[in-house]
Amino acid sequence: MMAEVAYIGGYTPDTGGSGTGITLVELGSLERLGETAASGPSFLAAHPHLPVVYAVGESEQGTVGVFSRAADGALTPLAQRPSGGSLPCHVAVDPTGTLLAVANYGDGTVSVHGIDGSGLLTDVRTFPHGEPTHAHQTVFGPDGVMYVSDLGADEVRRYLVTDRVVPHPEGPVRLAAGMGPRHLARNGDHWYVAGELDGTVRVYDAGWREIRSVAASDAEEKNHPSHLEVSGRFVYVANRGPNTISVFSGPDLERVSEVPCGGDWPRHFALADGRMYVANQRSDGVAVLTMKDGIPRVGGEVFAVGTPSCVLPLS
Repeated sequence: MMAEVAYIGGYTPDTGGSGTGITLVELGSLERLGETAASGPSFLAAHPHLPVVYAVGESEQGTVGVFSRAADGALTPLAQRPSGGSLPCHVAVDPTGTLLAVANYGDGTVSVHGIDGSGLLTDVRTFPHGEPTHAHQTVFGPDGVMYVSDLGADEVRRYLVTDRVVPHPEGPVRLAAGMGPRHLARNGDHWYVAGELDGTVRVYDAGWREIRSVAASDAEEKNHPSHLEVSGRFVYVANRGPNTISVFSGPDLERVSEVPCGGDWPRHFALADGRMYVANQRSDGVAVLTMKDGIPRVGGEVFAVGTPSCVLPLS
C-alpha cells in the first residue's frame, strides 16, 4: 500500500448499530477507500506476517471472519466460523501468527484457534468459565502466557502457550472486587488495567501485586473506561461518560492530562501517524486528535462512520 490506512469496525443494523461492516480509510487525508460487508465486526486484528485481517461478529451466535488484504487495502472474505461462544468482543493473534484467541463477552468462553500458513483457521479449543463471567480481552504476553481480562469475575485468567494452550497451573489473578477489568496492557515489568465498573486504572508489578490505583477521570460523571494503551512512557485511557482521553505517566500513574475525545462514548482508539484516532460509538464518527509531546488534542476532524468500535491502522 502506498499510504497508511486504517480499518474501522463497528456495529451493523443486525447487531444494534448503523454501520455497514468494515470501512477502509486513508489516514491523513481521511479519504474513504472502501467498505466490506460484515455482521457486527466490533473488533479487528491483523496477522503479523500475512496480508490477512480477522474480525469478530458480535452476535449471540458469535463468529470470527477471515479476510484477505489486497495491495490497495481492499478486503475479500475468505472464511467464517463460530467464535466458540456468544457476543465475541475481542480478537488477538499471537506474535508467531499461529494462534488466534477470541474473548466471548456473553458467556465468558475463550476460544483459541490454530492458524495455518495461509492465514486460515484450523483446530479450535474452547475454555468455558463459570458465572458470572464476561471475557473482554485476550493478550499474548512475552512470557509464554495468554492473559484474559474477565470483567464479570474480577480476575485475569491465565493460560500457558506452548505447542498447545492449557490453563495456567497457578490459576487466575484475583483483582479488586467490583473493578470489572476490561482492557490491559504490559510495558516492561508492569501491567496496566482499566476497570470498567469502578472507573479506575491500576498498575501491577510483574508478579501481579497492585502498586497503585487511581481514578481514570477527574470528571464528576459516572465513568466506564474502555480501551487502555501504553505508548512510550504514557498510559492512555478512554473514558465513556466523561467522553475524554486521560493520559498518565508510567509506572506510577501520575496524571498528565485529560482531554475531550471529540465525540460521544469513546469505545476504542489507535495511535498512528502522529495522531490518535478515537472510535466514538454513539456519535457515529472517528475523531482525529493531534499529538503534541505525547498529549492528544482535539483537532476538529471527524471521519463519519456508523457506530464505530475499533480502529486498526496498517501500512
